[in-house]
Amino acid sequence: MAAEKKWTPPPRIEELYKSTDGNNFSSINRPTAGPRSDSLLQRGSATLQLYSLATPNGAKVGILLEELGVAYDAHVVNIGAGDQFTAGFVGANPNSKIPALIDHDGPSHEPLAIMESLAIMLYLCEKYPEKEFLPTDVRLRSECMQWIFFQGAGQGPMTGNYGHFMVYAPPNKLETRDYGVARYGMEVQKYCDVLDRHLAGYGDFRGNAGMRTEGARSFWWNNYTVADMALFPWARMLRTKGYDRPGQPRTQDFLGFEKYKHLNAWIDRIEARAAVQRGLRVCAGSPKPWLAQEQPQTSRL
Repeated sequence: MAAEKKWTPPPRIEELYKSTDGNNFSSINRPTAGPRSDSLLQRGSATLQLYSLATPNGAKVGILLEELGVAYDAHVVNIGAGDQFTAGFVGANPNSKIPALIDHDGPSHEPLAIMESLAIMLYLCEKYPEKEFLPTDVRLRSECMQWIFFQGAGQGPMTGNYGHFMVYAPPNKLETRDYGVARYGMEVQKYCDVLDRHLAGYGDFRGNAGMRTEGARSFWWNNYTVADMALFPWARMLRTKGYDRPGQPRTQDFLGFEKYKHLNAWIDRIEARAAVQRGLRVCAGSPKPWLAQEQPQTSRL
């Protein structure tokens, strides 16, 4: 019987880069940071300038801005064309990921550039506390923050990794794709189950795993908060067409998403909000009429 062939990595990782050719982002992926062009950012008339795209991470910020009802301008960043690598965008986010926000009336009335969607959301909640999307009570704030970190460290990355292997990885890497889909698809199902059980009413943040006295939850905490806005776009992604491709089963069917009854009902509740519907369209394409509109001017921090 032949010995099992073992994988041995080459001396340097760069020798493996060519094997990633054929994925949807191979033309822009590089192991280095920094600007690739001198183009500057557009700036409208509002104090808040959002540079984004209507991906789940981008939608989180668009939803919050619409829920807050504050003035802002939104600019589409075409990540497929490499807009995120311009000097202007790198000045707003050195990691070249959407979204990025510049508050031109930041602390001490100086511009503040903010990267990372959740950091942007927490900043906006603290800048506009009157909406109470971030609880001030110590216990409730801790619960809310835990779900925000859960989203940023687990739900979002694992769902994105699943999506990469399901629809974006090179089509000829069959064994690799099977492994990636199984590995991350299982994680996605676990995260969905965590969310579904919490909404069903399990756990009380006092160390008890059983059903809480109050029963099922309508939102992530008793009221609608920034945690709902952060978790919603990635959960919704699994039952829309974002990870569907011809010749493959729909992701919602592939993952058996219908079994998460409480999670589906929660998505329906969030999706019915008018501000959420507007937020999902922010940076989805052409400028929107509810955004501040003026002739853009080039701007750099």
